[in-house]
Amino acid sequence: MRLSTGVPGFDELVDGGLLRDRLYIVSGPPGSGKTTFCAQFLTKGAFNGETGLYVSMHESEQELVADMSSFQFGFDQAVNAGQMKFMDVFASETKRFFSSSSRGGSDGPDNVENLTNKLVSYIESNGVERVVIDSTMLLEYYFSDEVDQLITFLSKLKRADATVLVVSEMTDPTSYSDGHYLAHGVLFMHNYLESGGMTRGLQLIKMRGTEIDCDIHHLEFTDRGLRVHPDQKIQS
Repeated sequence: MRLSTGVPGFDELVDGGLLRDRLYIVSGPPGSGKTTFCAQFLTKGAFNGETGLYVSMHESEQELVADMSSFQFGFDQAVNAGQMKFMDVFASETKRFFSSSSRGGSDGPDNVENLTNKLVSYIESNGVERVVIDSTMLLEYYFSDEVDQLITFLSKLKRADATVLVVSEMTDPTSYSDGHYLAHGVLFMHNYLESGGMTRGLQLIKMRGTEIDCDIHHLEFTDRGLRVHPDQKIQS
């Protein structure tokens, strides 16, 4: 079964939506639309009666709601309706949540396996169906050996009974990481600063179980959030 992302035009590129209960990487440079894409994904689920979870390294719930309020896709309504749970990694409540998996009683978990087990348990016990992890810097915050920790993190997270989007700060679509090999799908958001202004695009690098092209499709911000133009391709 496929899930609509809530991003107009995108579902046409992936046979009607993302495959349920799989893990996807959303990559791209700053300002390319990664957070907005993920917010639309969770909002669409909320309007369908699905519970969402947003784990943030970058913004508080209030800041994210304020940022998304400039768009008219209903993110604030989804939050106010109680369909969306939020974890701010820097908030004391979230720190206590993750520290309960630490044997030493520190401010965080003692290893990535405990962190991920705790997170997956929360997802499944609360009936969460859509998850956003923003971003992989979560692992840098808690742990030093990022590469090995990322492999463990994604390997365990992809077994959760939820569809998961993990935001990556990778800026080079040709540079594959271990995360790309582990994920079921990889999306890359482009932005090009040209003489006429900013040109944006979305590229599907990988999508298991779905026939895709690897062209860069035109992407734009509208008053209703991101919109993909499947028939408009950008020459890189």
